[in-house]
Amino acid sequence: MAANDRCLFCRIISGEIPAKKVFEDDVAIAFNDINPQAPTHVLVIPRTHISTLDDLDEDEANVIGMTIVRATQIARNLQLNSDGYRLVVNHGEAAGQTVFHIHFHLLGGRNFGWPPG
Repeated sequence: MAANDRCLFCRIISGEIPAKKVFEDDVAIAFNDINPQAPTHVLVIPRTHISTLDDLDEDEANVIGMTIVRATQIARNLQLNSDGYRLVVNHGEAAGQTVFHIHFHLLGGRNFGWPPG
């Protein structure tokens, strides 16, 4: 899908809004969350604007799959893989999605309970 000029994450991708980037390539961009919920809290987003999980179809499978691969690479780069990390996607307002551009929360640096939330 094309970029959405009202979408906060599309505006970060375009460089219109600054972010503390930890990774960037042609598939995804990752930056520190401005309201971290763990010592390491990075948002990993595809460059392709997809609003929610409900908007996914098979055409986006590669984009989402490669975004998850990028998240695992970032976790290794940040040395989160040895102690473990959590990769979360929220869908819809009731689940805590506040920016409607699919994104993954990469969280690490502390122990996490189960069930979440």
